[in-house]
Amino acid sequence: MRKKIVAGNWKMNKDLQEGVALAKEINDMLVADKPNCEVVICTPFIHLAKVAEVLDEKVVGLGAENCSDKESGAYTGEVSASMVKSTGAQYVILGHSERRQYYGETAAILKDKVALALANGLKVIFCCGETLEEREAERQNEVVKAELEGSVFHLSSDEWKNIVLAYEPIWAIGTGKTATSDQAEEMLAYIRSIVAEKYGKEAADNTSILYGGSCKASNAPELFAKPDIDGGLIGGASLKAPDFKGIIDAWKK
Repeated sequence: MRKKIVAGNWKMNKDLQEGVALAKEINDMLVADKPNCEVVICTPFIHLAKVAEVLDEKVVGLGAENCSDKESGAYTGEVSASMVKSTGAQYVILGHSERRQYYGETAAILKDKVALALANGLKVIFCCGETLEEREAERQNEVVKAELEGSVFHLSSDEWKNIVLAYEPIWAIGTGKTATSDQAEEMLAYIRSIVAEKYGKEAADNTSILYGGSCKASNAPELFAKPDIDGGLIGGASLKAPDFKGIIDAWKK
């Protein structure tokens, strides 16, 4: 059975003290009322080690929002996959559209990041998704397939077991626009079909595929009811513990 996952992506929000307080609040809520899914919070680098100290890792997993495509060395300001792992994190988000768009991350750079993350024992939440122009031109399938082929479809079957996919239509990130549950299901079913072509039906059936993009407590139950949607990668709504828990609780409905 593939995992149901709700992952929070804090982005560049919360100073260290605020982040630790939020992590503790989320942790305490979920220890008191056990979730029906796996929960992960992905925080800025500077939060990781401190946040790890306040999480019960059996209830809330920890992830980074990025890692370097270099192993170590003279790369001022970079944070390596081994450094991320050393904080107690288990996950890393790679391929987010904001990284691609603002920081010029190409398929080749992401391929290197994925390799280093996996080599250091991290699970990868790999993002893919199309722009509004690509969606309007009905090119979303080819765009998403190219992103996967460029950065993760070279992996071995064993490596693939540590990949979680997250479909985030770029036009729905932070805009308040959400893909309809039917649009999201259609794309996630397509993604699962191309994973099956590459790795076989069993691997595809075991791959968790998340939806991201203006997912909140009000629309999560409808999204999560779809057969191919295994959870969410949550941005803004992960920054308030009650909002985040509202999404996690959609798995109890």
